[in-house]
Amino acid sequence: MTFHHYFEKEEIGANVRLCTKLTLPPGVSIGSHRHDSEDELFVVTRGKGLLDDGDTQTLVEAGDTMLTRSGESHAISNCGNEDLEIVALIMCY
Repeated sequence: MTFHHYFEKEEIGANVRLCTKLTLPPGVSIGSHRHDSEDELFVVTRGKGLLDDGDTQTLVEAGDTMLTRSGESHAISNCGNEDLEIVALIMCY
């Protein structure tokens, strides 16, 4: 997985921890993890993935958005044949 940071957290005046493009090659995943005192917004810009929020699994593709609220967990995997690209924004409380 690669990161392309759009901004470093010090460059943004709001309470943002991460603003980046994530690139996951086919078969690569981000394991389940929990967000506490922060929300994470995903925007899929390329490819197809499988999002697991702990209760359901949802196929996502370019144009789809996902929000993981504080106290929730999620995981995502690239289930397609091309890179899965996601814009990720983590906003802290």
